Amino acid sequence: MRRGRVFIYIALILLLALGGGYWFLTQNSSESASAVPTPSLTEVLVVAQPIPLGGTITEENLTTVPLPQDKIVAVMFTTDQREDVLGKAAKYPLEQGVMITSSMIGEPGEITASGPEWVSLISPGMTAIAVPTSRLASVAYGIGDGAHVNVIACFLFVDVDPQYQSILPNYTSAAGAGEDAQLVSSALSESQFSETDTTSSEAVQRRDPSQGRVELDPALQQPFYVIPSEAQRARPVCQQVFQDVVVMRLGNFPLKVDEAAKADLSEEEQAGAQPAPAPAADTRPPDIVTLMVSPQDAVTLTYLMYGGANLTLTLRGSTDTARFETEAATLQFVLSQYAIPIPAKLPYATEPRITALEAPSLPNDSVSTSGQ
Repeated sequence: MRRGRVFIYIALILLLALGGGYWFLTQNSSESASAVPTPSLTEVLVVAQPIPLGGTITEENLTTVPLPQDKIVAVMFTTDQREDVLGKAAKYPLEQGVMITSSMIGEPGEITASGPEWVSLISPGMTAIAVPTSRLASVAYGIGDGAHVNVIACFLFVDVDPQYQSILPNYTSAAGAGEDAQLVSSALSESQFSETDTTSSEAVQRRDPSQGRVELDPALQQPFYVIPSEAQRARPVCQQVFQDVVVMRLGNFPLKVDEAAKADLSEEEQAGAQPAPAPAADTRPPDIVTLMVSPQDAVTLTYLMYGGANLTLTLRGSTDTARFETEAATLQFVLSQYAIPIPAKLPYATEPRITALEAPSLPNDSVSTSGQ
């Protein structure tokens, strides 16, 4: 019996010890939790409704969100600084939910002098340049504002004399004095190699044939002086020069002619002036496109335009950011890459004679092409 009582006493002591330890631990944890200070929140101003470039900030454009005090920086505005924001103008288009900072707003006069509203679309370090386009070069007008395109440039190359910088072959002439030399000098001075003066060019051709070359006939073993039968043919080449270029605008930007003319009038003239009729909508197809490129690419595009290159735009997917290395397309590349054989010279041919490639005519071609 005594042993049973001893075990009971020991069990009671252990239970009391465990209970006391649990109470001690819970008390310390609650005290430590209550010791952690609750962070204080401050209301900062954010955009409640989208504000365009140069738009005046009003009470309806503002709302607030709570932020911890340690997350607030000096460029933000709190509710106590609401008066510093109201009446200001947006330097950039502000979307809903954007926290307003001091770099986003300014005086209305400063924003108006910074340029038209579309300058805000140009990313820092980029520039906008306009290039000519057509229905074929703009993916059948499938490109639009904000689209991403690649730019392909096509050139025509010819061989020129390094010193004269004129197209080969050169003309040949007898060096000497007399009637022949005077006729050649007179013809050259009158024509200056002009293609429109047929009389002078014929005189030069009679006296100065094109420079040729000597070939040996394998059968007769006789040398022949061969001259070209036509002017040198240019060699075309096409290559992709730019990738993932953003289209800023297809067509012309809107002109604010009416506002500029009205600004030149006095207040009395403006009061008595009749409202100008609304201009008719321009239904002509666009012939120009504005691209956003780096300054160096803008210089290159300018050279390509004035250098006679033909520019073609290809449309990219909206989520495609990949870049690919391409090979320049020449006649040799096309023949080898796509296994196009050179036709053999056969003792027979088709009739009628084919001298140019033309698209087959269809019955409704006259209807479909009339609106182009």
